[in-house]
Amino acid sequence: MFCGLVNHSIFVTEFITEMISGKFAITVHILSVLSKYPEDYLSSEMLASSMNINPVLVRKEIANLKKHSLVESREGKYGGTRLAKPATDISLGDIFRITFEQVNLGYCKNTPNQNCPVGKKINMSLDRLYDDINGDINNKLCGITLLQFAESF
Repeated sequence: MFCGLVNHSIFVTEFITEMISGKFAITVHILSVLSKYPEDYLSSEMLASSMNINPVLVRKEIANLKKHSLVESREGKYGGTRLAKPATDISLGDIFRITFEQVNLGYCKNTPNQNCPVGKKINMSLDRLYDDINGDINNKLCGITLLQFAESF
C-alpha cells in the first residue's frame, strides 16, 4: 500500500493547502498589512487594494475580526481599522480558529450501511482522522505569531 510511504508532514501540508479556502488567506492578508502599520487606521479600500479584491469582502472579514477583538475601527474622514493588540500576541492559530472552527472534509451524503464492516465504522474513523488533522493544524499555527509571519515580507 503506497500510503505508508507518504511523508506525514508533506501529506498534512498538501492537505491543509487544498482545504483552506480564501477566507483564511484574506484574513491573514488583512492582519499582515495592519501589522505593518500598527498605529494607523487603514481603510478597507486600502486593504482591498493590497489583495485586488472588493472592499466589501474586506469589511466582512473586519467585522469578524472586530467580533473577536483582534482589530478596532473608527469611522469618519480619518477612520479605518487597526490591530487591537500587538502582532506578537496574535497567532496564526487564533486566526485559523476565527475563520474556521475546524477542518472537516465531510462525510458521505448517504447514511452508510450499518451491516457493512466498513459502513458501520467509517464516520467514527473519519471523526478521529479529522480530530488528528485539527490538532496538527492547531499545533503548527499556534507556534507562529502574526509578527513572525508578517516579517517574512
